[in-house]
Amino acid sequence: MKKTILLMTVLITVFSCKQDAKTTEVASASKEEVQAFLDDYTASFTKLYYNSALAEWDANTRIVAGDTTNAYKVQKANEAFAKFTGSTEVIEKTRKFLESKNNLDIVQVRQLNTILYAAANNPETVSDLVKERITAENAQNEMLFGYDFKVDGKSLTTGDIDKVLRESNDEAERLKNWEASKEVGKGLKDGLENLRKLRNETVGALGYDDYFSYQVSSYGMSRQEMLEEMNKMVKEVWPLYRELHTWARYELAEKFKADVPEYLPAHWLPNRWGQDWSAMVTVEGLDIDAALADKDPEWIVKEGENFYKSIGFDPLPASFYEKSSMYPLPTDAPYKKNNHASAWHMDLENDLRCLMSVEPNADYYETIHHELGHIYYHQAYTNPNVPPLLREGANRGYHEAIGSLLGFAAMQKPFLAGKGLVDADAKIDETQNLLKEALSNIVFLPFSAGVMTEFENALYAENLPKDQFNKKWWELAKKYQGMVPPTDRGEEFNDAASKTHINNDAAQYYDYAVSYILLFQFHDHIAKNILKQDPHATNYFGSKEVGTFLRGVLETGANNDWRELLKESVGSEMSAKPMLEYFEPLMGYLKEQNKGRTYTLPETL
Repeated sequence: MKKTILLMTVLITVFSCKQDAKTTEVASASKEEVQAFLDDYTASFTKLYYNSALAEWDANTRIVAGDTTNAYKVQKANEAFAKFTGSTEVIEKTRKFLESKNNLDIVQVRQLNTILYAAANNPETVSDLVKERITAENAQNEMLFGYDFKVDGKSLTTGDIDKVLRESNDEAERLKNWEASKEVGKGLKDGLENLRKLRNETVGALGYDDYFSYQVSSYGMSRQEMLEEMNKMVKEVWPLYRELHTWARYELAEKFKADVPEYLPAHWLPNRWGQDWSAMVTVEGLDIDAALADKDPEWIVKEGENFYKSIGFDPLPASFYEKSSMYPLPTDAPYKKNNHASAWHMDLENDLRCLMSVEPNADYYETIHHELGHIYYHQAYTNPNVPPLLREGANRGYHEAIGSLLGFAAMQKPFLAGKGLVDADAKIDETQNLLKEALSNIVFLPFSAGVMTEFENALYAENLPKDQFNKKWWELAKKYQGMVPPTDRGEEFNDAASKTHINNDAAQYYDYAVSYILLFQFHDHIAKNILKQDPHATNYFGSKEVGTFLRGVLETGANNDWRELLKESVGSEMSAKPMLEYFEPLMGYLKEQNKGRTYTLPETL
């Protein structure tokens, strides 16, 4: 999974603006008056946003141990941004204008609500608290991204660890690498507790119960409504997940020549958090790693751009290639960088960048299509009809859905064959291919909608004690993923914090669960109604009709309600039905494979 790193979540939320009887005596604000305020606010906002983005970019692309220069610049830029967006004057004016919302157009109202949402993260009334939170977030990021991972005293990257977990058959080697991947969490525990306190108290100043509820409100939903929606998603995919879990226990036990475990040992799985098991299956005829082995990383990036150009999008600006940081650092580089793939809309205009470490393999081939999906989303809604304050996805899940959709489409056989990466005449095992896709897409939902969402709800909304962080994390992993640690993990560990998002993209991981549901809704519509192809075997490349459909979804940014946009684009509300239909052929195969085997997950949650 890849996550766009944003400097400030500036999204739409629904505020109840109850009008006091006394305010009826006050003259209503005119559209012109409100627009003048919005124009002035936007001019200052975009300048400060860009300054903050530039400082954050430097801090993520050049991390030098002991050098506090970047941290100082981030601190100052973010303090200035916070001071402006959280201004008491701005809050009071915005609230007053919203009392006249019936006289305003919808785009003006949505901008005003966006301003209030941003203000809640930085209210001037608790400016010392905001300053303290910014300092704490910078310190947490430096500790997280500057961490030196080691196995047997030798430094290695997270990419090295991931490769071992994907490929190694040596259980002892896997255990060493898995444990090494979690060591970073130890030093982040106190910081996470402090950030929980600071984040909750900051948004509490504008009336939010907690930081989790604040982030959820951008969907126009309450905390409980989001939890219920996530629980519903997990329940819908649970029958298939239960089959996959049983299959995986027996397959991995055979691989490691061990007794079949009741629950999956975490170090057996090909992902540090057990969120993606697709590396367990190799589909003959679809060996994309081999096809890419002689390619340059730059070739992979250009192939991604060529895809978007083929469906009617513009070339990327030259500045994208000049300013992005897309390739691994030299081994002797005197600094580190954040290797987590992300897309940045630096100035809410045309300064678009990617941060990643592209290598010639299948994972990065998919990732580049995903991240460029974010970039082209940014580019599409950067138009005169969408004011800078609404230059975001219809909701945060939309952004991830579009990225994941194009990454998903780029990995289907007809697309790959059209690019010459697989033999068009090669006979592939369709069931194994579907199994591999399920081990990525289905397996992800109990992690995202279950473990991550429930953990952050417990952290922020239920004030989970620090001495129960690790206990809670593994309780949830066992319940939702059927996964357990290889050895006892006491409270000296903080394994949740080894996940980047827990630290610096907090209380938003349900975005990914939403995105996977939307992904299959969009893909189902494109396959059946535009391409007239089997959803399991599509080729988007060169289809201007696909580009037109996508542009219609992307170019409105956050001008419209996300539910209405979904109905207009695919004709239905958010639903897991297309995802379940896509994987329905797999159920029979798994039930046959699991005959006589013991199921350890309950039939229902």
